[in-house]
Amino acid sequence: MGSTMKVKNRWLIALCAVGLHISIGSVYAWSNFTDPLLEIGQGQGWTNANVQLTFSIAILFLGLSAAFLGHFVEKHGPRKTGLIAATFFGIGIFTTGFAVKMESLTMIYLTYGVLGGIGLGTGYIAPVSTLVKWFPDRRGLATGLAIMGFGFAAAVASPIMDYLNGTVGVANTFFILGASYFVVMFLSSLYLEKPPEGWAPASFEADAGSGEKVSKQPEDLSQLTANEAIKTKRFYYMWFMLFINITCGIAVTSAAKVLAVDDFGMAVAVAATFVGAMGVMNGGGRIGWATASDYLGRMNTWTIFFVLQIFLFFLLPKVSGVMAFVIISAVIYSCYGGGFAAIPAFIGDVFGTKQLGAIHGYILTAWSAGGLAGPLFAAYMKDVTGSYANSLIYFSGLMVVAFFVSILMRMEMNKLRRQNELKKKSAENSFEGAKAI
Repeated sequence: MGSTMKVKNRWLIALCAVGLHISIGSVYAWSNFTDPLLEIGQGQGWTNANVQLTFSIAILFLGLSAAFLGHFVEKHGPRKTGLIAATFFGIGIFTTGFAVKMESLTMIYLTYGVLGGIGLGTGYIAPVSTLVKWFPDRRGLATGLAIMGFGFAAAVASPIMDYLNGTVGVANTFFILGASYFVVMFLSSLYLEKPPEGWAPASFEADAGSGEKVSKQPEDLSQLTANEAIKTKRFYYMWFMLFINITCGIAVTSAAKVLAVDDFGMAVAVAATFVGAMGVMNGGGRIGWATASDYLGRMNTWTIFFVLQIFLFFLLPKVSGVMAFVIISAVIYSCYGGGFAAIPAFIGDVFGTKQLGAIHGYILTAWSAGGLAGPLFAAYMKDVTGSYANSLIYFSGLMVVAFFVSILMRMEMNKLRRQNELKKKSAENSFEGAKAI
């Protein structure tokens, strides 16, 4: 690296990543549009499940676009990917305003669901693998920073959406949000860039003898390409763990406002504040759990997620007080957000950073599947039984399944560690033998 080359500030890179994610993360405040859209489509017989499908389509296309564009990020870099995301997401949200004016649910699916969803996926993966490279010393912190904004977005967007819906109407709300998000995402993308070849952070220790940088980062279990990774058991264990964490968490997230009003008696305005507050827990869980995973270990962190949520989803429909509902929901939200932030660093630990962006894209198809399964199941339970709460006991059972999958994942990782240790000892013995000769 030449002495005249100016290296960008990695903390500003992280700030730009937050700018992208706090825009696309507004999808988590979708429940603010549920009742207004049901009122608009009352004459056409729109149901909770119909309206909820918009959110599920957006998450479906998030996962699909992330999977297909993971290699694009590795090849063309985060700036181009971020600009593509700004275009799709901004246009998708803006044109949803026209779809609302037309009172066309199909058009809402196409604009918010398909176009917005593609913007979601590209915007989500654009900065993540790049930040892992900028923060090799703190992978969990890096991915927590990148994805924190996505979780905090509902806290910012929910009261704004609620206010705009009531003052300028639903269609104009989408016009305002679409234009605003495009500007924020466009400007944020311009600063994104991979670190220069051979760059290392100042926090890495310098070898006293050679002056070379010495990494404190533990050695990765493997260095695989994306196509090699999907042929391993541990890829599918990781996928299934993320799928269950998302399925259960996103169902509660997508229906949070209605659940709070109908099942726990909150006033509509208070419920909007609750959605925003849970967004804080979602975002806080992303930075908090991801940072903690640097010390607890990624596998231990995932086990904690599942053990906690087995009991919390079981308890949630049984509590009657609003405060108990808020506290339990807060912990569930933090685990849900923490899973997203911990997964990229987990991928780096298990598969290496050779094609982390592409592997992350493939893993995020679990988000597509969970984004369809969770909200649609919860909406179905609402339409059939009259309550979202009736779906929560099933989510507790799914967490039990996820816990056992995490045990299989732990066994697979321990097996790989033993194989790596044997290879290392074999190489050392061969080297010693060669020296003796």
